[in-house]
Amino acid sequence: MQFAFLPTLRAKLALNSGKSAEAIESLKSALPYELGTGGVYPTYVRGEAFLAAHQGREAALEFHKILDHRGLLLNDIIGALSHLQIGRAYALEGDSAKAKAAYQDFLTLWKDADPDVPILKQAKTEYAKLP
Repeated sequence: MQFAFLPTLRAKLALNSGKSAEAIESLKSALPYELGTGGVYPTYVRGEAFLAAHQGREAALEFHKILDHRGLLLNDIIGALSHLQIGRAYALEGDSAKAKAAYQDFLTLWKDADPDVPILKQAKTEYAKLP
């Protein structure tokens, strides 16, 4: 709780305030617990923080950690969203081929979703803008 859950909450609050560096810093204590007792949420939020800091390569690495440990996800939405976030990270880095592939993975996973879900609509818009 003290080393994974609370730092993740603090990081989300920092992100909501536009403080990506503070979010990344607050998640340092969660590193030893991630993908174990700390779950995947600290990793996901760190990836979000790297995206907010315009550090696409670092963000992609965090989201890949999640997808590399799919057994921890079960039916958690974080797995599908990680594909979208990887796409955003690659787009940020200017790698449109990898970005398109990641967006396509996300859109394939969500092909039967309600078309009015905001994140799906946003992903489709972002995908359409890729070169």
